[in-house]
Amino acid sequence: MQVTTSYPTIDALYRSVWQAIAKMYNEEASKYETTMATGLALLSIDPVNGTPSTAIAPKMGMEATSLSRTLKTLEEKALIERVPNPDDGRSVLLKLTPLGLEKRDFSRSLVLKFNSQVEEKVGEKKIAIFKEVSESIIELIQDKNIYD
Repeated sequence: MQVTTSYPTIDALYRSVWQAIAKMYNEEASKYETTMATGLALLSIDPVNGTPSTAIAPKMGMEATSLSRTLKTLEEKALIERVPNPDDGRSVLLKLTPLGLEKRDFSRSLVLKFNSQVEEKVGEKKIAIFKEVSESIIELIQDKNIYD
């Protein structure tokens, strides 16, 4: 199926693509009574050593305040536990429970399947160009010179 809709701006195209990806992941996750946000959070936690709670939001591209509800849900569903950080007594590590590891593996398989299908359809060269363009856009934004 060829999509012929043209997008007037780069950000409109990215927004549309991300919304389609999020909808796809949420539809698949709902079959297993979970969400994309849960899967993304689980994928952001180191499965062996755990991850400091302060490091999760940046990994997910979220503000810390937006993440607290997701982490509370993960705890309530017994997917993660908070343990004292042995390297820093002021912080906690988020560690995956056995059920959390299982759900993380499931989320990882969905992401890898999606990536595989996109690479098969689009091709390695176009994916490399897409990544290069996307990284350039991120760099341009991070340099904060767009509106100066």
